[in-house]
Amino acid sequence: MNTLSLFKQIKVLIFDVDGVLTNSQLLILEDGSLLRQMNTRDGYAIKQALEEGLEVFIITGGKSTGVLKRLEGLGIPKRCIYAGIQRKIEVWEELTAHYQWKPETVLYMGDDFPDYEVMQQVGMACCPSDAVHEIKALCKYISPIKGGEGCVRDVIEKVIKLKT
Repeated sequence: MNTLSLFKQIKVLIFDVDGVLTNSQLLILEDGSLLRQMNTRDGYAIKQALEEGLEVFIITGGKSTGVLKRLEGLGIPKRCIYAGIQRKIEVWEELTAHYQWKPETVLYMGDDFPDYEVMQQVGMACCPSDAVHEIKALCKYISPIKGGEGCVRDVIEKVIKLKT
C-alpha cells in the first residue's frame, strides 16, 4: 500500500499546536505573555476539513487563551480541544474508547517527544519537515513544509482530495 492511499481512509485529524500549527517559536513580552504565530492557510484548511465532515481534534501541552480562541474561531468545538495536556497518550486512550475509532482512520500530526506515544498508535502518523529526528523516524508521511508554515494544510488537502 503506498503512502497516499493511507490518506484515503482518514476520518479523524488530530493536531499538536506548537511546532505544527505554529513554528515552535515564542515571542516573550516584558509582562511574561507568550505570543505564537499561526498560518492563515492552515486555518482555512481546518475550516474546509470540518465542512467536509472530518473530525478535527487538538491535543496540546500549551494552554494559551489566544490559541484556544483561534481554534474555536476556526470552528473546532471546545469538546475537541485538549489543552494543558502533559501525557497525550491518556487523552488518546480516552478518545479512542469514547468514539471507538479504528486507528487506520486517524491521522495525527506532531513534531516532538510529547507526541511520540500517540503517533505510535494511529494509522497515519505525520509530521512537519522540521520535526525532531525520532518523530520523523516513525512517520508514514513527512510534510515537505515546516511547522507553522502550511504543513497542516498539506495533509488536510491530501485527505480531502483522496476522499472524493
